[in-house]
Amino acid sequence: MALSFARKAGMATAAAVAIGAVSFGASAVAAPAGPAAPAAHRVGASPAAVAAKAVAAPRKQTPQVVTQLIGKGRVDGKPWSVALEFHRSLPEGYELPTTPNGTTAPGTALLCQRMYIDGVRIDHQGGPWSDCQPVTGTHDPAGSGGMGLWGFQDKGTSGSRLMVSNPEADIAYGIVNLTDGTRLKAPTVTVPGTDYRAWAVAIPNGKTISAVDQYDKRHHRLTHDTYWR
Repeated sequence: MALSFARKAGMATAAAVAIGAVSFGASAVAAPAGPAAPAAHRVGASPAAVAAKAVAAPRKQTPQVVTQLIGKGRVDGKPWSVALEFHRSLPEGYELPTTPNGTTAPGTALLCQRMYIDGVRIDHQGGPWSDCQPVTGTHDPAGSGGMGLWGFQDKGTSGSRLMVSNPEADIAYGIVNLTDGTRLKAPTVTVPGTDYRAWAVAIPNGKTISAVDQYDKRHHRLTHDTYWR
């Protein structure tokens, strides 16, 4: 169950999180300068070899599902993790939700927020898509701006919980301040090739939140919320 702010329909219960990122790299090899003889006239170059080199290399396929780890760790002695899972097209078996006026919600893709505590997915009772929301493409503003406190008990207000934010682009990290003076900090992590991002921390059982703050990369505080508990 969950207490959430500006949270999308279809995403359920909640708890706490920590963060991890993936780095990517590329390399290239430069060819030696200078003229080269046409392939057909090189010594030892057979017609078959020339034809093979003329075939273009296959393009790398774009993955249809991209999963990005947002955070992981241990809370109250149990492992936890949060990941964003982006489906470039609506998966088989998923149906777009219907709005109260009877129209079908828009969306060509699916964004899921997979949250686990002790190996159990939060809101798994709601089915495989209970923590997902439809979006249009890779840059839909509907995928940003939400924050939620997720757990298995009392709508995320007790027990081990996960605080997850899907912030705007200018948010670099979040800090959850507890009443005992503890500060839980997590960086914003983005799904590669998209605008969908999140940060997450885990809140231990019995702890109370005094404030949730979000900062830009220059450490300017942009938001300050005190209604989370």
